[in-house]
Amino acid sequence: MTITEKILACHAGRDVVKPGELINARIDMCLGNDITAPLAIEQFHKVGAKAVFDRQRVALVADHFVPNKDINSAMQVQLMRDFALEQGIIHYFESGDAGVEHALLPEKGLVLPGELIVGADSHTCTYGGLGAFATGVGSTDLAAAMITGEIWLRVPETVKFIFNGRLNPWVEGKDLILYTIGDIGVDGARYKAMEFTGETIAELDIAGRLTMANMAIEAGGKNGIIEPDHLTEMYLSSRAVRPYTLYKSDGDAQYNEIKIYDAGAIEPQVAFPHSPQNTRGISQVGEIPIHQVVIGSCTNGRIEDLRRAAIVLKGKRVARGVRLIILPATADVYRTALNEGLLLIFLDAGAVIGPPTCGPCLGGHMGVLAKGERAASTTNRNFVGRMGHPESEVYLVNPTVAAASSILGKIGSPEEVI
Repeated sequence: MTITEKILACHAGRDVVKPGELINARIDMCLGNDITAPLAIEQFHKVGAKAVFDRQRVALVADHFVPNKDINSAMQVQLMRDFALEQGIIHYFESGDAGVEHALLPEKGLVLPGELIVGADSHTCTYGGLGAFATGVGSTDLAAAMITGEIWLRVPETVKFIFNGRLNPWVEGKDLILYTIGDIGVDGARYKAMEFTGETIAELDIAGRLTMANMAIEAGGKNGIIEPDHLTEMYLSSRAVRPYTLYKSDGDAQYNEIKIYDAGAIEPQVAFPHSPQNTRGISQVGEIPIHQVVIGSCTNGRIEDLRRAAIVLKGKRVARGVRLIILPATADVYRTALNEGLLLIFLDAGAVIGPPTCGPCLGGHMGVLAKGERAASTTNRNFVGRMGHPESEVYLVNPTVAAASSILGKIGSPEEVI
């Protein structure tokens, strides 16, 4: 079996599962945010449920419209906060203790290898970077999961993506996943497990692995997953809140398809509007003036991302007419960036540093685009109107390309400013 099949078999109480089978499986953690949890809480009460299945296995994170941008968002967070108090939910995160959920939960050691995790947010698949089966569900499914501690699903087929070779300068996990989506399309892995492996992945840091798993959903994937290894265990050594199990795919596991890539042939990628599959190498971009740059989100708001951006921004200034917005993904990321002097580099460059929030990623606040504006962003989606006005444009890039673009006033490579 593949790693995905092994995890699902274990949680279904089975020795073996096969792609296409419908199973009922035990979950290790379920989560919701300030947009999706209120809907789940409404359903929870509607069916007459009295208590969550395990108050330590539910996580609620206020991250999308926080700090509250208006009365409605404040009411949504209030509803979630009241529910957490009512149910005695241990892992409720808000304000200074919060952050972008898919950066926060791995940081807190709440999502672990070999686990089955569901969340009412499509980018729940992020946790596959640690070797977990993690997938997004609807708010009604979250309500059922909070009540029963179980989820039903169809066992997905698996596509294996093998990356060999050494990464070129300025190329990172964001570029590998954008290149993959550009190759197979936004429906190329529809309801399939995307298993990333190969010597390149083995050398990739945990931040890069989480980024790749995060954007599996952008290819239609049911989940993204990377086999855990010594780097995973090092990352979790001081974080894990409970024991976990390491799974690996069998040598004779059956795959729906196997794709092999030469990482050495991949340059920094740019996804043009209005789709993550509309990718080009940085050398093929041409002249694209921009008005805004966003560095942050559950895709690229970790400390490793900020460090790389700071290398490019140090001693430089943001181009006139460009707004650079930097959003550390969690309070710990913010604190580390402060202690390392990264925030001073950003401020000296002319950036605005915001609190940990999803903010502009979903066109929420703190960076909404006006008509005709273009943004280079480290976020994960660039659909029509994703970051604001339907006639604005979003170009998806890695943090170093974002930083360089803010200096150049157009989409460009770090090599153009360093």
